Amino acid sequence: MPSSRASTTDATKSASAGGGSGGVQSLERAFDLLERMADAGGEVGLSELSVSSGLPLPTIHRLMRTLVSCGYVRQQTNRRYALGPRLIRLGESASRLLGTWARPYLARLVEETGETANMALLDGDEVVYVAQVPSKHSMRMFTEVGRRVLPHSTGVGKALLARTPPEEVRALLARTGMPAATEKTITTPDAFLSALEQVRAAGYAMDDNEQEIGVRCLAVPVPDSPTAAAISISGPSGRVTEEATERIVPVLQEVARQLSQALANTAAQA
Repeated sequence: MPSSRASTTDATKSASAGGGSGGVQSLERAFDLLERMADAGGEVGLSELSVSSGLPLPTIHRLMRTLVSCGYVRQQTNRRYALGPRLIRLGESASRLLGTWARPYLARLVEETGETANMALLDGDEVVYVAQVPSKHSMRMFTEVGRRVLPHSTGVGKALLARTPPEEVRALLARTGMPAATEKTITTPDAFLSALEQVRAAGYAMDDNEQEIGVRCLAVPVPDSPTAAAISISGPSGRVTEEATERIVPVLQEVARQLSQALANTAAQA
């Protein structure tokens, strides 16, 4: 999955080709720097930004001063710059909107599979559920909107990390640890990386009683999403069988493609 910075850079080039004003160019550059900071883990030095963006240090310093004064960036005691707390409110609002846009697609999943449908994002090192449409079956799932979980024990976590370089996955797992939610939870980096290979080969991810005993989850990433996103269905292991998986996965993949297209159209209309 391409980084969010890539799409911003493409948009910047396109706008520049159209002859944007100096003010618009500064805005584009400021957003590009924020994207680059996010891609770098949220904290960078000015020289790193200069190398990655190709902008001269005085330009970057001026833009960062503005972002700091607005609260979108803060300067650390070590003189490096970090994403600021004011971005949290924007991110939370955007996540809620993304969940709202996804609900009709999740409703289709419920209609066609009979199981609870979810949408999740990768937020830092955690998976956060941003939308859910429950099935008509009376079974309470551990997933709920707003809940945060570690990626190693969930189908959506595997789907979100499947295309991430192995060294980045290992670094994430080192930061979070790999606690066992059940006796079937994957608890070693090597085993998790092997599971991600299976996800890439199969085209979908599965949580087989790894987060909650008796529950199986099937998940796929949303291609070309502006932020790493995945959709899934969850249901009792007795219903989400191997035979049901063969029927459900193509539906998941098709709905993910349709959601991706809808998000792209929304961006194009903005």
